Amino acid sequence: MFHGLSAFPLTPVNETGINEKEYVNLIQRLVAAGVDSIGALGSTGNYAYLNREERYQVLRLAVGSAEGIPVMTSISAMRTLDVLRLAEDAQQAGASAVLLAPVSYQALTDEEVYLLYEQVTRSLSIPLCVYDNPVTTHFHFSDELHGRIAGLPQVRSIKIPGVPSGPEAAKVRISHLRALIPSHVSIGVSSDPFAVTGLNAGCEAWYSVLGGLFPRTCLRMTRFALDDCAEEAERISERLEPIWSLFRQYGSLRVVSAAAEISGLISSPSLPLPLQPLNQSVREHLKSILKDIQTIEESW
Repeated sequence: MFHGLSAFPLTPVNETGINEKEYVNLIQRLVAAGVDSIGALGSTGNYAYLNREERYQVLRLAVGSAEGIPVMTSISAMRTLDVLRLAEDAQQAGASAVLLAPVSYQALTDEEVYLLYEQVTRSLSIPLCVYDNPVTTHFHFSDELHGRIAGLPQVRSIKIPGVPSGPEAAKVRISHLRALIPSHVSIGVSSDPFAVTGLNAGCEAWYSVLGGLFPRTCLRMTRFALDDCAEEAERISERLEPIWSLFRQYGSLRVVSAAAEISGLISSPSLPLPLQPLNQSVREHLKSILKDIQTIEESW
């Protein structure tokens, strides 16, 4: 399940709770498009703003609506004890895999991060994807640490934050990491603006924010890249540069939540406080961008 497009949908949530109907509708869009896997409760899924019971509620909805498409869910938490409890919940809810980032209030050492993954993988009966997300965790994995962790049981993928923008430099980056991890562990790129560059450089998966909202467009890009049609994939990504620019400026969560609201897929407000939506002028700009994306989406 750690190959192709893994689409990460929003979890529509505000101070009144989780909108279950809207969430299920988002999952059903992914099913209809035929994504390779679904990433429930990723960063875009607002996992960090939900308690354990809410996370279990959302995961049950995702698994129950996925119609057999594998569902991966985040088990990231501050304490190892809570990570282990979330891992148990994930397995009971029928998740096909778990996603774990080393989140912490205190800065973690390499050994503390290794011991986290070692302890968690001992309790798992399903695969684990390592989430390398330094912007959020402020922890920077070395390739050597990735290599150690990739040798642990149940580790099957590494979700890297991006690649160098130059194609040759990206290939060197992926080749260096690939040389240090087992062949059964895939490498997936997660920063959407770098997705095509990463796939063309040798990544086997795209862990996608935009794919959670516009799966057909992102599937098209993924298929082109994995089928060695690099130029076709790059052309679509270049056409999406306006939304990539908004991602870089405002963060992908705020942009995608606004895009889902504008598209009529979810109601407003759809973010938990203290997060605030995009201002009206940015939303107007986003509306014009979405018209072009919708054209690509409908042509697939």
